[in-house]
Order: sequence, then structure tokens, then C-alpha cells
Amino acid sequence: MESNRKALDSHLQYTVGWLAPLPIERAAAETLLDEKHDQPRGFQQPENDPSSYSWGNIGQHNIVIASLRSGVYGTNTAATTASCMLSTFPSIRFGLLVGIGGGIARPDNGQDIRLGDIVVSDPGGSTGGVVNYDLVKAKADGKELKSFLNSPPPLLLHAVSDLQSRHEQEPSAVPQILAKMREKSPFMFTKRNNNPGFGYQGSENDRLFDSSYKHVGGRDCKKCSSEKEVAREPRNIPEEPEIHYGVIASGNTLVKDADEQQELLNRISSLSDDCMCLEMEAAGLMNDFPCLVIRGICDYADSHKNDRWQRYAAATAAAFAKELLGVVLPRQVEEMRKATDIMKSLQDSQSTPTFF
Repeated sequence: MESNRKALDSHLQYTVGWLAPLPIERAAAETLLDEKHDQPRGFQQPENDPSSYSWGNIGQHNIVIASLRSGVYGTNTAATTASCMLSTFPSIRFGLLVGIGGGIARPDNGQDIRLGDIVVSDPGGSTGGVVNYDLVKAKADGKELKSFLNSPPPLLLHAVSDLQSRHEQEPSAVPQILAKMREKSPFMFTKRNNNPGFGYQGSENDRLFDSSYKHVGGRDCKKCSSEKEVAREPRNIPEEPEIHYGVIASGNTLVKDADEQQELLNRISSLSDDCMCLEMEAAGLMNDFPCLVIRGICDYADSHKNDRWQRYAAATAAAFAKELLGVVLPRQVEEMRKATDIMKSLQDSQSTPTFF
């Protein structure tokens, strides 16, 4: 059957690399493309690149999307996938790592993160926006630890700043982007069997418990005591996610226990006090793939985690990435140095990379 999608003349026309580690994250990314493309004309994927790619555009940005191998995750796999992407698509200027993560909710300290909210890596203090928590855990004295990673490219940081300013004046476009996503692919928002769909899961299913309280029961929190639930003010429009900017902690160890989370945060606090999210891929990328990390919050990185919010969180993260690309000028992207050149200069000099 002949496709009616367009195919670009060359794979060298793709300038944005979008890494969506999980299948649900890739599904959200592909659905939010303005157009999906067929494989570029004459494209021959190198034999040493096992990745599966999809192509498309958002506005005038030509984007190539990749995910990790099924069932194989973590920083090392992410690094390999990103390396293959840059080698196969050498015209890429920057990357976006977009997916789900565990939120560090501390409402008493003003860090009122809810399920479905979005966390964007933002350099602060001695960090580049991402901290490698495996290194934090490996050394007793975190103050001596060089676990911080490279900052995102300046062009993306300027775009983030532009959005922050815009959102002080008007609401984020994320809810509208999600509404269009539902119109485009209603099947994705349909509940079926154990699949809750990509829609908002309801504030009644967003429960934050005291950090010392362990999960009781099966896959949900129906048997968990409401007396141990942290009281939070209802949001005016709970189905509209909020966007948070701060440090993301990344590593290979899945954190599912509140005690382990707190120990980890105590260590990280020597580098940054505003850790907002835990995830498992970014630490493998930041020093080898100039990118911004965007995470939708699907749980609170504690013993109460389940899969219910994962698809919605993947959708909110992808929607923010689309809004962000809307303020990045294609001309500025073309004028950037290629990501492979940036990384090569960094490796040669072992100093701060030059992005322009």
C-alpha cells in the first residue's frame, strides 16, 4: 500500500533528535508530530545502529524519534541509543529527552508537584540541571562528588526562559495541545482492560502519603489509610498540569522506597536543594548528547507507585516539548554547531563546550 506521507530528500535534513525511551513515550511523541514522514530518500541505516526510528516535523523543525530496546532501560542503554542517533543523523543540533519520571513532592516547602505535572531540567548551583544519583550513592561525602553533568544548549535554555516569561502572562498551551491530541487519536484516550489511556486520571487517584507510610495492598492504594495522606489544597483546574523547573536526579537504580528516596535527597542536597524528579536515562546523555530533559510526573518515587498515570504523564511531557519547539526559531537551529562537533570539541578539550 502506497503511503501518502512525504519523504525528505536526505536524512541530513533532520536537526532535532527526540529520545522517547518507553513505547508509550514514543507513541505520545509521534502523535504530536504535525506531520509524519516516510523514511528519507536513499537512507541506509548503518549495520551497527540497531535503533528503530520514526520521522516527522513540528512546525519547520524536522525531527527524528528513537526509543530504547524493549525491556532494556537505564543510563547506559540511553547513552548507546543517543550515540547511534548522532552517528546516523549527523546534522542533529540538539536533543530532547522526553518521558516520565518520579516526582519529589514537598508541599510544605513550596514544591507542590502533582501527578501529570511537568519537570524541566534547569541548571542551578553547581549542576547542569541533571545530577547522577548513582555517583551520589557511591560516595559517602557528596560534597566531594563531581556528579553534575553538562548544561543543555544555550538555545534551549533561552527558549525555556521565553516560555517562562510567556506563562507569566498567559496559560501554557499544553492543555490545548493535549485536546488536539485527543481529537487526532481518540483511541489512545480510550480505557481498555488494564490500559487507562492517555487522559487525565482524576485528582481522586492522585494521593500523596507521608514519607514514612508504606504501601498497603495490591496495585492501587484503596487499602492505604487516608489518615496518612498529605493534605493539599485542591487546584482550581486540576486537569491542567503545572510546569516546574529544577534539578532532575538520574541513575540506573529504580527508587521505590521513601527511605531510600530521602537518603538520596540528603546526599544530593550538598549539590542542589531543588531536586524535583527522579528518572533513569538522563545521566547517560548529558555529557554525550546536548539535550534538554522533560519529564511528566507519573508517581512520587515511593512504595505507592503504580502504572496508572504513566501514559498521561508521557503525554504532558511531549506536549510541553511541542510547545517549547514552537518558540525555537529554525534559523537559529541551522546556525548552531552540529551536536557531533560539540561533543568532539568537548572530548578534545575536556572543557566547557561551545554551542555556537
